[in-house]
Amino acid sequence: MTPPHAPQIPVVVLAGFLGSGKTTLLNHLLRNRAGNRIGVIVNDFGAIEIDAMTVAGQVGSTVSLGNGCLCCAVDASELDTYLETLTRPAARLDVIVIEASGLAEPQELVRMLLASDNPRIRYGGLVEVVDTAEFPATRERHPEIDRHLAVADLIVLNKTDRVTDAELRAVREAVDAAGSRAAVIRAAYGRIDPELLFDPVLRPQEDDSFRQLTFEDLLPEDERTRESHPHTAYESVSFTADVPLDPRRFMAFLDSRPAGLYRIKGFADFGAGDPGNRYALHTVGRFLRFVPQPWAGDEPRRTQLVLIGSGIDAEALYKQLEDCQDPGQDATEELERSMWGVLRYVRQPDDDEA
Repeated sequence: MTPPHAPQIPVVVLAGFLGSGKTTLLNHLLRNRAGNRIGVIVNDFGAIEIDAMTVAGQVGSTVSLGNGCLCCAVDASELDTYLETLTRPAARLDVIVIEASGLAEPQELVRMLLASDNPRIRYGGLVEVVDTAEFPATRERHPEIDRHLAVADLIVLNKTDRVTDAELRAVREAVDAAGSRAAVIRAAYGRIDPELLFDPVLRPQEDDSFRQLTFEDLLPEDERTRESHPHTAYESVSFTADVPLDPRRFMAFLDSRPAGLYRIKGFADFGAGDPGNRYALHTVGRFLRFVPQPWAGDEPRRTQLVLIGSGIDAEALYKQLEDCQDPGQDATEELERSMWGVLRYVRQPDDDEA
């Protein structure tokens, strides 16, 4: 049974062509997991599961698929089997990362996640890793990469230490030409800020008293410090309002959110539109969902949002959110009509949650 309003585990798809640096990026996340317990599904292509061996021992729960691409499955039932294993409450995982084969079709993995019946998970985004040094040659041999870029939620231009500024600009222009609206960040050795993908988790001290050592614990202190400050460019906007949001204005803002705005997380207060609930908001790329949650009796009624992206205009976003505040309209019927825009994206309770 899933308790009412139990936090769902984000499932992140990590994709990219062979040799782009997916495993290196994954290992960086495992070394800098920000207190999270990470489950990993390694989708190797081939009989010898090199990637699975690379991450083995660094993570609480690892499931290796082996011998082919998960995206070739007819339906989501096989993936659901592995997710069921990793999402059992006893595993106490905070995030799951699927490292796709370099030959996988990432949009099919995303499709299977969105079609999953597992009530304990939510889609955490498609991260496409690009080898900037090899990208022109790889794209020429495999033009389908443009399709992968177009559906990504976050694009990591990896190995930027191996290219000139002019070559990097050319790769970025090619990414834009592929039709991508994703946030794009640069990295070397796969070092991105883990908070782009998942939030830090603080656990009681006694919770760690008898736990197994992780790879993060085994790193020397100086290496942990060096790894914890990756050189990546992104912006974060925090917005708090004690005045309720107008549902119609806020949905217009969400529907027109700019390219490069990767994540929005937090809670929205729609005031008289639904006085009994606050709305937990989760967006990643173009995916958007609201989850209504009853207000606690003594909880302050306010909107609290964090927006994360690359190449965004933080000041303009903040001003747009300010403009979404309800000017004091009293027309109940109009408010009810406005709420329909929000309800399109509300997750329906599962039987276990009723």
